[in-house]
Amino acid sequence: MKTFERILGVVAALALFAMMALTAADVIARKAFSSSVPGGVEITELLMLAVIFVAMPLASLKGEHIIFDLLDPILPARIKTWQHRIANALCVAVLVGSSWLVYGRAGRAAEYGDSTAQLGLPLYGFQYATAAMLLLAAVMHLYLMVRATPSSDTFHLPPVGGEDV
Repeated sequence: MKTFERILGVVAALALFAMMALTAADVIARKAFSSSVPGGVEITELLMLAVIFVAMPLASLKGEHIIFDLLDPILPARIKTWQHRIANALCVAVLVGSSWLVYGRAGRAAEYGDSTAQLGLPLYGFQYATAAMLLLAAVMHLYLMVRATPSSDTFHLPPVGGEDV
């Protein structure tokens, strides 16, 4: 699991770094040559897509999404456990549904030959990758639904192999 987390983390970090480098190059090009990097906006948009959807399974696994925990201190552990399972089941349903919709959109984009306006990059590959990352986030919530247990103030994954996750 740690290797998997590292791979997703590195991909998200590289996409973020590439976005930063492209933005810096674009600013320098505009100031020095009065011309932007061709397709810079499109590439930035696609890199942002990568940052968001590659990091989503990691945020799900680590429980780093925004949560409403006002009642957690007063709820009994049994109710918190069921609340946690139901919330994760809803997340699974929404993410699987979203993945299915994006997958269908990717198929139509491939069929119609949809591409970016300036560079002509085919969109379907990015859309299929997005659908896969949404499905992976759903798998993370399914894992959390089954594995995670409530503690006094938050839900966390139990240690796997003696190490904290």
